[in-house]
Amino acid sequence: MAAPNPIQVQKYLSGIDYPASKDDIVATAEKEGAPDDVLDALKNIPGGDYDAPTAVSKAVTDAG
Repeated sequence: MAAPNPIQVQKYLSGIDYPASKDDIVATAEKEGAPDDVLDALKNIPGGDYDAPTAVSKAVTDAG
């Protein structure tokens, strides 16, 4: 399965404060109504803290 578009992912992370943990990122996306492909991609990123939206996008792309 191809990773979702990074712009699509970021759409569901608006308002999140960085640095953010993987759990916070997934919870925010769920709260914002992200579709399953976005949630699955975010659940597959490595654990840890992400310091910026670009770090999340890179992790999604690398995990995809």
